[in-house]
Amino acid sequence: MNISAFRVREGRTVNLKKRPTRVRPFYDSKAQYQSLLADHGKKLSALQNLLYADDRYALLVIFQAMDAAGKDGAIKHVMSGVNPQGCQVFSFKQPSAEELDHDFLWRTNNCLPERGRIGIFNRSYYEEVLIVRVHPEILDRERLPDPPRTGGSLWKQRYQSILDLERHLHRNGTRIVKFFLHLSKGEQRRRFLARIDNPEKNWKFSSTRSAAIAGRTTWPPMRIASRPRAQPTRHGMWCPPMTKRTPGSLCRRFWSKRWAG
Repeated sequence: MNISAFRVREGRTVNLKKRPTRVRPFYDSKAQYQSLLADHGKKLSALQNLLYADDRYALLVIFQAMDAAGKDGAIKHVMSGVNPQGCQVFSFKQPSAEELDHDFLWRTNNCLPERGRIGIFNRSYYEEVLIVRVHPEILDRERLPDPPRTGGSLWKQRYQSILDLERHLHRNGTRIVKFFLHLSKGEQRRRFLARIDNPEKNWKFSSTRSAAIAGRTTWPPMRIASRPRAQPTRHGMWCPPMTKRTPGSLCRRFWSKRWAG
């Protein structure tokens, strides 16, 4: 598999409108898919053992996407070969009162993986320059000390804080890989309807119904917020930063569930 078509390298910006959400499968049948998954799972398990035994590095994998893009499914299938004792998955939703009393990086910093372990973020600190940008009223709950709260300087400062954090983590042994699951609005609608029609998937829609519907009404501004901004020489696809130390991939999500049932 050639990942160059999906990877966003340092110094390149991305326009999501020009990036396709459909891609032909890299397998011909469900049996071949399961065989590839099992083979890659064994390789991943072996690498995890080396990571644990070496005890000098940590791996942080970040997933970002619109609702219904398949973050949970991707984590479940891709990480199926990993020993759960050495892996932790954290899902970041609305911040608690305690989290709002700290800086925007505090709650994710508390969940960073230790050396020898793998940490997976289902959403991450990037929400603070995506969701918060589209819904600036959230900033009122954060009680920031210095106005203007919604000015361009605020987002540039947050971008810089994220870049500084990731550089700091890299220097101290944490390797970061970031994935954006690219989904079209039409495919998102199909998946939402499937969650309603299929009783086994009703819980997925019920648990995120209000947020998901609200998210569709803000689709254009969310896409704008997801474009590279502030220091474009260092930014990646969803927002900054894609660097040589923290590579990112833009994964097309139309065909992702063809054989992953």
